[in-house]
Amino acid sequence: EGPLRIASDGMGLIKPLFMAEASLQAAVLGGIAKVTAKDVVPEIEAAKKQNPCLIYTYKWSPFSTGALALLDKSGYKYTNIELGNEWFTLDGRGSQTRVALAGMCENGATSLPKIFIGGKCIGGAGGFSALTDLVEKDELQGLLKAARVPSQDTN
Repeated sequence: EGPLRIASDGMGLIKPLFMAEASLQAAVLGGIAKVTAKDVVPEIEAAKKQNPCLIYTYKWSPFSTGALALLDKSGYKYTNIELGNEWFTLDGRGSQTRVALAGMCENGATSLPKIFIGGKCIGGAGGFSALTDLVEKDELQGLLKAARVPSQDTN
């Protein structure tokens, strides 16, 4: 988790570039697909209400893979919504969802993973870093319990 953590923390340095790219991608691909933020925000809000631990990921992202591994180790259930292989492979809906998710988190970063526990986004630019911080501080279990996230052994 060391090098991955350092890379995740560093993503905030190039946040303005990613924000501009994400907005342009969402405008172009969303326009082609006729999908807007108004279409995806209700879907995200519904997913947050239905899933006390929710993570949005990219399939190829080492940050997403690392966050999923930490959630697997937690012993609690979670729902993973994979937006696509990576940001550059997103379609119109995925692009709009990426931008909408950025607006729901602390500093507006467009990077994934985005993790919601009890409907609240943990962390800003680096969902992986925020999750790692919770694990290192031994706070993740308490947060998951407080959000009434079922354990993995509960059917």
